[in-house]
Amino acid sequence: MPDAEWAGPPDDKGALPEPPQAAGWEWELDANGVPVQSLSTTASAARGRRLRSDIRRMPPRPAPHAAVIACMDSRLKIFELLGLGDEEAHVIRNAGGVVTDDVIRSLAVSQWLLGTTEIILIHHTDCALEKITDDEFTREIEAETGIAPPWVVQAFTDAARDVRESVRRIKASPFLTRTGKIRGLSST
Repeated sequence: MPDAEWAGPPDDKGALPEPPQAAGWEWELDANGVPVQSLSTTASAARGRRLRSDIRRMPPRPAPHAAVIACMDSRLKIFELLGLGDEEAHVIRNAGGVVTDDVIRSLAVSQWLLGTTEIILIHHTDCALEKITDDEFTREIEAETGIAPPWVVQAFTDAARDVRESVRRIKASPFLTRTGKIRGLSST
């Protein structure tokens, strides 16, 4: 940002006064030398103490013993969609809600350490992964970065069909022993 537009950090002569809503923020430079604001150490520490306190009060296990795998699309309001409260399920989200090795790992932790017994899969229409192919995505990344990703995006053309495939992947995993209660949903 040119100097004419940015008045500098709050302690500079001629700087604009700090707006009241910015109390607790400090100026620092990002990796490119551009001035940015960050929470002051004091404000950050206070927020961290509140967060730790909130985490300590959380029950260690979800009430209905359910784990939900869903797309990371923020339009999907998972708890609202399922009629659950905030602490009633483990939610594992990724692009497309596809069952990857990392989802299997998270489900194993959810089942073996936290006692979940039910799995719910949620895909939705108009998902970004329905609009690309694995090859297209890989080519675009490789063209931009010069490196092909070591993973596959797992694009799909039919959300309902991919939910069925995801159920098969979960049932086939030797690490997931509680696969009797699996439900798959494809929302529109």
